[in-house]
Amino acid sequence: MTQPRAHSFNAAAAQYAANRPSYPPALLDAVEALAAHPLRNAHVADIGAGTGIASTLLHARGARVTAVEPGDGMAAEFRRNNPDIPLVRGDGNHLPLATASADFITYAQAWHWIDPAKAGPEARRVLRPGGALALWWNHTDHSAQWLADQDARIRAFFQADQATPAVQADQATPAAQPAPAAQPAPADQAAPADQAAQTGQPVQAGRPNHPEPTQRGDHPWTDIPGLTFTERTIPHTRKVPLATHLANLGSHSLFLVSGEERTQEFMTREHAVLSELFPDGTIEESYVVHLRLARNDAP
Repeated sequence: MTQPRAHSFNAAAAQYAANRPSYPPALLDAVEALAAHPLRNAHVADIGAGTGIASTLLHARGARVTAVEPGDGMAAEFRRNNPDIPLVRGDGNHLPLATASADFITYAQAWHWIDPAKAGPEARRVLRPGGALALWWNHTDHSAQWLADQDARIRAFFQADQATPAVQADQATPAAQPAPAAQPAPADQAAPADQAAQTGQPVQAGRPNHPEPTQRGDHPWTDIPGLTFTERTIPHTRKVPLATHLANLGSHSLFLVSGEERTQEFMTREHAVLSELFPDGTIEESYVVHLRLARNDAP
């Protein structure tokens, strides 16, 4: 499932660009604080850049961004949206970048699609001494009851297909074992690491504080020799029309690989449910960005 889901975005790149949420300014503030280095004038390699949601923000912060993207459709959409940001084709397993050339390497919603055993050493190769590897995911905040209920409906809808191991895959945590059934899991989203993920406080960790491994795109969690990660969580919300919310859901890989008919079946039912909950047609989505950052301090 991982490869079909990873490649599914290329056919829906415009939908992805138009409807996916961006990230709050506090995220880049946290990146700078944890790295002890400003983004302005820093050389940043944004890996798995997709349609450019993160690259655009990094560029606006004053970073000298080079985007790396493997997918044809996503790369084409990136170039339409960001003609002033250099884009090279490749992925994190084999970075097409010079050794010790980056002050930051960023992965926004992308680390779970690579092989950390390859991408970790590659990141260390490309980072300059003192540079930082920053990984982040937008998590749906399931403390909002309507979002928890929606997640349950997604699980129930696809359960019969036996096609939901790592329903969170595009934003979820990797490992050998599937996520527990009780864990919220709308497509392409990570569940909060633990109760501390709701506090907004930094957590020191070499691994996330899960009692058991969880899924993130069927890949191992970040365990890179020589790097120790610090975690921080940043809550944020956005208000969007109901149609945008549903289009955002539909841009997640679980739906993209399920086919148009199956996706439309769910969206028709969900539109009816949400129209009753939000009669004015405006949805307030709640998120928590989960940031993990490690400095490359070894000589």
